[in-house]
Amino acid sequence: MFGRKPSSNSATDLDPNSAFEMILKNKQNPEFILLDVRTLGEYNQSHIEDSIQIDYQSRDFEKKVQELDKSKTYLVYCRSGMRSGASVDIMSKLGFKNLYNMAGGIMGWENCGLSVE
Repeated sequence: MFGRKPSSNSATDLDPNSAFEMILKNKQNPEFILLDVRTLGEYNQSHIEDSIQIDYQSRDFEKKVQELDKSKTYLVYCRSGMRSGASVDIMSKLGFKNLYNMAGGIMGWENCGLSVE
């Protein structure tokens, strides 16, 4: 699944293990952002280390995303992959170029035995 473009062509889908590898490779890279698009409540229950949170379901999601640096690389995740897929579609339309969607979301991440905070 690594490197597969979804039908919308707005982002590359990564399975959780490929996403983990990408996160490790970019641990010290300020141009790489791990974006959690779940609600604050979901984020506070558990999240991937060093991720930032912007709620896809909030009214001002698009406004908050527009404030992000479009030149950076974003790996986006949610609970199962649905909200992150919709988020990268929006981000692509706003001019973001380097987008990755973690297919399966944090549920897939945890099912692979990967750690959360």
